[in-house]
Amino acid sequence: MSAPPPPIDRAGPRPVDTGMRAAFFLVLTGICAALHIWKLPPALPQLQAQFQLSLVQSGFLLSVVQMGGMALGLPIGLVAERIGLRRCILIGLATLAAASALGAWLDSAAAVLLCRAVEGCGFLMVAMPVPSLIRRLIPPESLSRVMGLWGCYMPLGTVIILLSGSWVLSLGDWRLLWLLLAVLTLGCLLLTLTIVPPDPARGDQPHPATLTLVSATLRSQNVWLVALTFGAYASQWIAVIGFLPTIYIAAGITGTTAGLLTAIVAGVNAIGNLAAGRLLHRGVRAWHLLALGLGTMILCAYAAFGAQLPATAQFLAVLTFSLVGGLVPATLFVLALTLAPSPQTTSTTIGWMQQCSSLGQFVGPPLVAWVVNQAGGDWRWTWVATSALALFGIGLAVQIGRRTRGAG
Repeated sequence: MSAPPPPIDRAGPRPVDTGMRAAFFLVLTGICAALHIWKLPPALPQLQAQFQLSLVQSGFLLSVVQMGGMALGLPIGLVAERIGLRRCILIGLATLAAASALGAWLDSAAAVLLCRAVEGCGFLMVAMPVPSLIRRLIPPESLSRVMGLWGCYMPLGTVIILLSGSWVLSLGDWRLLWLLLAVLTLGCLLLTLTIVPPDPARGDQPHPATLTLVSATLRSQNVWLVALTFGAYASQWIAVIGFLPTIYIAAGITGTTAGLLTAIVAGVNAIGNLAAGRLLHRGVRAWHLLALGLGTMILCAYAAFGAQLPATAQFLAVLTFSLVGGLVPATLFVLALTLAPSPQTTSTTIGWMQQCSSLGQFVGPPLVAWVVNQAGGDWRWTWVATSALALFGIGLAVQIGRRTRGAG
């Protein structure tokens, strides 16, 4: 006699499974948003030629997308708490799609700059609420590992757009790339409506006062240390990766090959992020990972730009710069969630961290471009600017270590 069939589970997927699935999709949503940030580097030579941009103007074109985050990180954190994290992400995706489509339609350098600034606001509305939403969706014991995966959203987005962007640009101009990304983002918006659970109803529970949330966030020394460290890291990473295609083309490397090499450098950053999540889960102290990542970035920046090594050694140095530097962002995301003054200030803490990150990304490319200009266009002096930023970050990491010494 055959055994009876197993009972059918009619309860549907477990909440934990649903939350993990939504968390993984949110990482994909972050990658989609990152495509808009990094669609510019492969198209920069075309834009420079079309609008007759100088090197410093190109640096501002790279960094203007950070203006929204630089000014609105903390306010958007407050808005997300009021309107709901999921709803904030949906508005951000819609903003990205609209600004990308409009930027492709308008035909002036000023219009492109303006649309890039709007895209920066949309990006922030997507990226800023995700860590808090992931924390709400998954069990605490999985947080560090999933946040390590979230830390990969920017390098993975960079890899995808540098590879696919170079291919699209070989078929058409930069406007085609802008329009394709607008369509992709609309598709991501529709999937978000389906996959990510709606924001919970708040009922009659009173909201914490806005000034109370802002004051609690900005009075926390831990929040400032984490946020400024993120700014120090992001400023040098975006400057090096953002200018790599231009540096390669100036050295006579073709556009497709330049995009591939830059994509490889950006992609290995994801390995560092994943490693940070696992190391934190195993009990390695956060400030050790920060110091290791930033210290390695100093040595590799000098090896890549200042030591006049052979081309292969320079490429390996830049590769290591991004790989080991990847320990920093994932570690800072976990610290932001754990060091927030209260659960109610999680979104504002992430918002302030993103705001300082955006400030660093806004300052980084023009700073490197200015140093290079002062050196007569010699990219070998890039390491001076990036190393100063990394030393500042190491000092902050030491302070984080002192303040979290009893936390394991």
